Amino acid sequence: MRPEELAAYARDKYNMALQEKWNSDPGLFYTLNDPDTGVMLAYLMREWDPATGEELDRCDLRCGEGALAELSRPYLSPPFRMYGKKWVGITLDERTEPDVVYTLFDRAVAANGQYGCTLVLDPVPVMLNAAGNDPAGAGLSVPAGQYTDTLLPRRAGVPAAAKDPAPERIREMRRLYEYGSESPEMRAQNFCRQGRFMEDYEDDAPWDGGLFFCYYPTYHDMNTRQLRGYFAWRTRVRKGEYTDISASAAYMYVYELLNGIGAASPEESIEKIKAFEAGYLDAGFGNEYMRRYIDRWLYEFAVVNGLDPELTVSFADPEQPKRDAALAVMRKPDEHTDTEVFDALCVFAGRKLSASPVIAADKERGTHLFSEIWRYAAAHCRIEDKELLSETDLFTACFGERRKAVWYPLSSAVYLDRNRNENTDYVLNECRIYRRRGGIWRAEAYEKVNFKLSRLRGFVHAADVKLRQYLKAGHPGTARPEEAWAEPFIDAVLGADKRAMREAARQNIRIDPAGLEKIRADADVTLDRLLTEEEKRELTAPETVQAVPETDVAGKLTQVSAGGVAVPAGLALDETQFRILRLLLDGTDVSDYIKAQRLMPSMVADAVNEALADEIGDNVIICDDDRLSLVEDYREDIERLTGG
Repeated sequence: MRPEELAAYARDKYNMALQEKWNSDPGLFYTLNDPDTGVMLAYLMREWDPATGEELDRCDLRCGEGALAELSRPYLSPPFRMYGKKWVGITLDERTEPDVVYTLFDRAVAANGQYGCTLVLDPVPVMLNAAGNDPAGAGLSVPAGQYTDTLLPRRAGVPAAAKDPAPERIREMRRLYEYGSESPEMRAQNFCRQGRFMEDYEDDAPWDGGLFFCYYPTYHDMNTRQLRGYFAWRTRVRKGEYTDISASAAYMYVYELLNGIGAASPEESIEKIKAFEAGYLDAGFGNEYMRRYIDRWLYEFAVVNGLDPELTVSFADPEQPKRDAALAVMRKPDEHTDTEVFDALCVFAGRKLSASPVIAADKERGTHLFSEIWRYAAAHCRIEDKELLSETDLFTACFGERRKAVWYPLSSAVYLDRNRNENTDYVLNECRIYRRRGGIWRAEAYEKVNFKLSRLRGFVHAADVKLRQYLKAGHPGTARPEEAWAEPFIDAVLGADKRAMREAARQNIRIDPAGLEKIRADADVTLDRLLTEEEKRELTAPETVQAVPETDVAGKLTQVSAGGVAVPAGLALDETQFRILRLLLDGTDVSDYIKAQRLMPSMVADAVNEALADEIGDNVIICDDDRLSLVEDYREDIERLTGG
C-alpha cells in the first residue's frame, strides 16, 4: 500500500486533503488534520533508510493502541514519531492491507467525533528547544524529534471548514455505525442497522462513484457521492428501471433483500431478487459470478427461512435433487416401481445401463429383472466394511451413511441471522435434512465424497452379463473375477424368475379333448414331411427296432423294456419320457428312438423340463439342432429321481 492510497481514501470519503508538514528532519512529512479542532488524525512520513538504501513509507494513525492487540499484523507497531496511547504506527509497503488501514482511519475519524472534514492548511508548529521543552511555557515536554497532538491555533486567514455536502439522512445513517471488531457478524449488524434506517430513502443524484470495488460491500465502504448514486439507482430499480452500476453496489442491493430490507416477507425478498436477475443480469449487467452466487444464496435463504421444499429445490444445483431422489428410491426399493428403481440405478451406473442389449431386447422385462436384482441384493447382501469394522448392507456399502457436517448458510454474503438462537429442523427430503442447534447449522446428507460407485457399477455389470446370457440378448459379455461376490444374489433372482415363468406357462395351458385328435393328425403330417423315404420305410416295419439288437440303442431299449421299469411315483413323466431320461443318463443318442415314437425333439425337451420343474427348478434337457443332451449339472438329481 502507498501513502497516496490513504490520502485518496480520506479525500473521497471525508473531503479531507493531504497537507505537507514542515519538519527539520530530512524526508517528506504530511498530515491529515481536523480543521475545526486542529487535531492531527494521521502523520505520514517518507524517509531514507541508510541501512537498506531505500525510502520507507510510514504513518502514525490516531486510532488507539488497542488496535495492536485487536489486529495482529506485521505492519502494525507502536508509533514512529507520535507518542501516547492514542497512536499506532503503520508501515506502508506490499504487505499492508488497505482495508485494514481504511478501517483504522475510519475509527480515528469517529473517535474525533467528526464526519466530513475539509482541507486544512499547515498549522503553526510548536517549536521545541534542544531539550524538547516548550519555550512558550505551554508545559509540554516531549522527546526531541517527536510531536504532540496538542490543539493548535488556526492560522489567520484560514477559512472555516465547509459543511459536509451529504444529505442529513446520510449523515444520520453514518452516526449509526458502531465501531468495534471487524467480524462478519458485527459487519452485518451495522449493515442491517443502517439499512433499516435508509429503507425508504430515495435520491436523484447520478452515480458518480467511479469504479467502486469492495468485498462484502456495505454502506460504510462508500463515500458520499457513491452513497447518493447508489440510493438513486436503487430508487429506479424499485420502479423496474435497470441500469448498469458497479457490481459491488449491485451486490449490496441483493444483501438488502436477503436481510429483509425493502421486502415484507422472505417470499417477497425472493420475488424481488428474481426480478433483479431478470432485469439486471439478463440485460448483460453485473459479472459472470453474480448469478451463481445469487442462486446459491436463494437456496440457503429458503432453507434458513423454512420455505416450501419445492421452492427450495428449484434453486439447488440440478444434480443435487436428482441424486437425492435416486438415493431415496435405492434406499427403499420395495416401496417403488420397477421403472423408478431402474431409473435410480441409471443415475449412478451411467448411460451404459440404459443402453444395455437387455433393455433393447425387452425393455419391460429387462427393467423388471434389473430392479428385482437390486431389491433382493439390498435385502440380503452383507459386505464387510473395513472402516466400520463390521458388516453393512449393500446400500450403505455403495453410498455410505447419512452424515452430519457444519453448514454455513449465506456466509459469502453480508447476512444477519436474527433467529440464530432458535432450534429448528428443515427436512428438504428424506436424504437431506438441515438442523440448527445453538446457532450452529448442520446438514445431514449422503454426500458424493463418501460414495463407492465402483462397487455399485461392478454389481450392475455382473447383473448385465448374467442377464444377457439368461435372455440371450446381444453379446454375452465377460464376467470379472472381482464381481463374483454379486453372482449368488443375481442367480437367486434368475432362478426365481424361471420358476415363475414356468408356473405362469402351466396355468395358461388349456386342454381341449375335442382337439386332441386334430393335434395328433397335424403332428403326423409334420413328421411325415420331415422324414426321408428311407426313414419312412424303416418306420413301416414293426420289427425294425427289434431287428438291430447289436446296436447300443436297441440293446439298451430292450433292457429297459424287458426290465419292466415303472415310472417312480410322484414324477410327472410318461413311460416314453422316463425312458429317454434313462438313455441320456447312459450317454445314449436318443434321436432314432424319438423318430421311432414319431416325436419332435424340441417338444420332448419342453415336456420333460416342464415335468421336472418343481423338482429341479431348471432345464435338465437341452435341445440343440434337434439333438437332445443332458445338463450335466443336474445328473445326480436326475439319477436320484429316476432311481438310476
